[in-house]
Amino acid sequence: MSTVVRWSINDYHLMIESGVLNNRSVELIEGEIFEMSPESPLHRFANDSIAEYLRNLLQGKAKIFESHPITLTNSEPEPDIAIVRLPNSNYLSHHPYPEDIYWLVEIANTTLEYDLGIKKRIYANAQINEYWVVNLKHKQLIVFNEPFDNDYKTKITLNKGTINPIAFPDISIDIESIFRRF
Repeated sequence: MSTVVRWSINDYHLMIESGVLNNRSVELIEGEIFEMSPESPLHRFANDSIAEYLRNLLQGKAKIFESHPITLTNSEPEPDIAIVRLPNSNYLSHHPYPEDIYWLVEIANTTLEYDLGIKKRIYANAQINEYWVVNLKHKQLIVFNEPFDNDYKTKITLNKGTINPIAFPDISIDIESIFRRF
C-alpha cells in the first residue's frame, strides 16, 4: 500500500532554501508538489498584457504580482496575476496571505480544467473574495466571487462590457480591452 506524502508550507520552503527544487517550475497545492505547465508565447503575452492593463488602472491602489507565490494554509500556488494590498514592502519577509489579496487571475490556454477545478477550490477555501479565469480559447472572462464551502456562490462569464472588481467598485475594467491585444 502506498500513501501520498503531504508537505507543509515550512517543508516546502526548506526544500526551496536547500536548492532541492532549483530549476524546477513547481507549486505546492494542498500539500502536494505539482510541476507547472510550460508557458506558451500566447499565455506569456496575454499575462503581460492583462497585468500591464491592470497596473495602469490600479496605479497607487494595489500591487500587481505576476506568476509569484501566495501563501495559503497548505498551498503555495503561483497565480498568473495577483492583485494585492500596498505597500509592496509588506512582502519582504513573506508572500501575500489571503487577507492581502484583492483578487487573483489565472490565464487558461491549456490549463482551463485545472484552473476551474483545484485552483478554484483552493482559492475558495482560502476565502479569496474574487477569482478570475481568462479563457484564451473562447475569449471569455469567467468571474467567481462569494467563496463558500469549497466553491464560489457566484459565477459570471463575460466577453464584452465592463466589470467592477469587488475591492474597487469605482474602477471599471473593459472586458474587450483584456482580449483586444491577442
